[in-house]
Order: sequence, then C-alpha cells, then structure tokens
Amino acid sequence: MSILTPEILSSLEKQAIELPSWAFGNSGTRFKVFGTAGTPRDPFEKIADAARVHELTGLAPSVALHIPWDKVDDYAGLRAHAEDLGVSLGTINSNTFQDDEYKFGSLTHEDDAIRRRAIDHHLECIDVMDATGSRDLKIWLADGSNYPGQADIRGRQDRLNASLQEIYARLTGEQRLVLEYKFFEPAFYHTDVPDWGTSYAQVVTLGERALVCLDTGHHAPGTNIEFIVMQLLRLGKLGSFDFNSRFYADDDLIVGAADPFQLFRILFEVIRGGGLNNPDVAFMLDQCHNVENKILGQIRSVLNVQEMTARALLVDADALRAAQVSGDVLAANAVFMDAFYTDVRPALAEWRQERGLPADPMQAQLESGHQARIEAERVGGTQAGWGA
Repeated sequence: MSILTPEILSSLEKQAIELPSWAFGNSGTRFKVFGTAGTPRDPFEKIADAARVHELTGLAPSVALHIPWDKVDDYAGLRAHAEDLGVSLGTINSNTFQDDEYKFGSLTHEDDAIRRRAIDHHLECIDVMDATGSRDLKIWLADGSNYPGQADIRGRQDRLNASLQEIYARLTGEQRLVLEYKFFEPAFYHTDVPDWGTSYAQVVTLGERALVCLDTGHHAPGTNIEFIVMQLLRLGKLGSFDFNSRFYADDDLIVGAADPFQLFRILFEVIRGGGLNNPDVAFMLDQCHNVENKILGQIRSVLNVQEMTARALLVDADALRAAQVSGDVLAANAVFMDAFYTDVRPALAEWRQERGLPADPMQAQLESGHQARIEAERVGGTQAGWGA
C-alpha cells in the first residue's frame, strides 16, 4: 500500500505551480550572460517550453510574464497560444530596474517625471493583465541607496505609498497587487522594500487585494522563513511565493537545492496555515538556469516542490500537537524528522503513472528527443531572462 493516503493524493492532485517565462531565456551572472542552444526566439516559444514542463509533470498549468521582456503586439493571440498548449497566462511582473532613468529609484524617485514614468509602466502592465486574463500584478523594486545620507529614506516610503495607491486604484475585478521584498541588492545601504514588514506596512494601506509576495531567496542568511510564512498567512496577507534557493545572495537556484529541509519546513507552515491549494496563495517559481538545461531545470524544480509537499503532508498533526502540549521536545522534533526523512519518490512515481504521466519526467524529457528538435528549429534565439 502506498505511503501516500487518498487524502494526501487528493491534495497533491490540486497542486499548481506557476512557471516564470524568463526561466527559459538566456541568463547568467553579473559577469557573463550565457547563450544556449534552443533558446526561445520570442515569448510564444517561452510559453511552449513551459507547456512542455506541464505536459510531463501535470504541475505547471500557468506561466508568468515579465514586461517588457515578454512584450508582444497581440496579447490576445499570446493568450490563445497558451491555451492551445494547455496552459494559461498568470502573474504579470513589472520591470523598473533596467532603464537608465531608474538609477536612483523608480516609484520612490525624487523626480516627479521619473516617478510618473514608473507608475505609467505599471498601468501598462495592468492593461496587459486585462488582455491576458491575468489576476496578479507583481512588483519588485530595485530602489534604494548605497550610502548613509544619500537618500531621504522616510520620504521615499511616502512617495512609494503614493505611487502604489495610484497603481492599486487602476485594478479592477479580482485583480491583485503583490509587493515583493528583498533585503539587499542592487542597493547596498538601504532597500526601499527590504523585508516582509515593510511590504506589509505598504500593502495594508491599499486594500484587501494588495498582498505580500515572499521570495524564498530574498532573506538574510539564517532567517526563519517559515515564521514569516506563518505570520503572513495568519494576517491574511500572503499573496504569493517565488520559490528558489540561495547559498549566498539572490542566487535564484533550483528550489530545494540549497536546503531541502527549509523547503519542507516552509511547506509545513503553508499547510498548517491553510495556504496549500488556496487560490489566494499563488505558488510560483522565480529561477534562472545559468548552467543547466532550462526545461529540465524547471521540471526538477516543480518535482522538488511536489516531493516536499508530500513529505510535509505526512506529518502526524495529532502526534505533533500532543507532543507540543506535553512539552515533549524530542518527540515533537521526531514527528517532524520522520516525515522529512520519508522517501516519497517511489510512491509519487507510481501515482504519476496512474495519472498517465511519466513516472520519471526528467528521464522522459531526456529520451524524447524534444531538446534536439527545438535546438534544430530555434537557430539564433536570444530571448533574455534575468541577468541578460
């Protein structure tokens, strides 16, 4: 009998992880952008690659876009293309970190004209949402300063709030604004949205459809990320995840690669707080594959999230609570560790086969000849991802 109960399998059946279009483009480090064979030539081919991941895993039914990286003349056509391939268009991500005008800020800038430009970009992103049927506008800001005294850090918070108020007012229907935070980089002395508390303080003034995005790679070393997950779920303000891994900074590595146990702990708190398969809490990857194959990298990523979700669902909640109430420290920890150390991979492989999916999606992709076909077809593809 499978170690995964019908209840666990039912939860896993509903799991959906949004893929970032930029994961399939060329990316690199601060020193070099690496071109790879088979790189998509346009957003349509990025979506095709994302659809391939969903075809093999059943886990990735939507694709996030980044504007202007994924700008097209016909968004209705892009939406139709995605739906024809069995996926939908998801989160729209803004970009105010690459233009020269934003050297000293975007939504927080002292100059009214530059701030106006940044606001208008976000209004354009909402127009894209209208055309694609996307629900979420995700904002990450590179805004900040490098030296003490360089900037009026309080004034920047006021200007940020005024900018966000105008952007939020443009949303309609079920559309949401999710504000991401990052503790440093590219600004080094202060970042305008450095932590979950600042993001929360900003979005709570906007309204119910303004929430926090938690990127798992955007914290200082040693940060208890699962505590933040718990708190935001408790407050009803966790709008989305950007899943990835970090060793030193914002590495954007395959989720679970650096610390699988951390991913397990995060997903336990997601389950505990009612965030699993909750339409109000979006799961998304935010990764760039600098040296590994991009489609395989995304397959590995979604499978890692699925595996750690399955392990977290194995935690004996009753035994854990009993140990907590009785103050039995070691018993409580043992309940956690027993679930974490359970190898669910064979059971997941068997379950995939029962659903008509490959038992091993990674191997299925390797043996399919798909990569060779796109390399032959996509000569000269230069679509950019992060770092390009």
